[in-house]
Amino acid sequence: MATKLRLQRRGRKNYPFYQIIVADSRAPRDGKYIERIGSYNPNTNPATITLDFERALYWLQTGAQPTDTVRNILSNEGVLMKKHLLGGVAKGAFDEAEAEKRFNSWKSNKLQEEKTEITRDEEKKRAEEKASLDAEKEVNKARAEALAKKKAE
Repeated sequence: MATKLRLQRRGRKNYPFYQIIVADSRAPRDGKYIERIGSYNPNTNPATITLDFERALYWLQTGAQPTDTVRNILSNEGVLMKKHLLGGVAKGAFDEAEAEKRFNSWKSNKLQEEKTEITRDEEKKRAEEKASLDAEKEVNKARAEALAKKKAE
């Protein structure tokens, strides 16, 4: 049986969220599935992803093919990296302790990048708000001067 890791749509109209499932490739999108391994909510900022890491890794090693979106989700969560490192262990390139060390360093670098991106976005948002407030103050000052000039006449 050809299995796929894919998304199953849930939610209401114009507000979807998805379950990450393992299903037979011939099954309909929202039909019968083998196992639910997580969820993906694109409506939050940033998107909320819950994933059973071990089960996703198991199904990938079993041969389940992820769809494009699920592949991106698994890549961001580190499942594909872990699979890659375990493949190196199986080939004898390095031992399991080295693989775990490499995975942990990759994960910490990724978390650090996410934190810097979040702080950069927050700083940008604060700068935009300050610029907007300054522009509004200038407009209000100009209006007040025009009103004072009109009253003086």
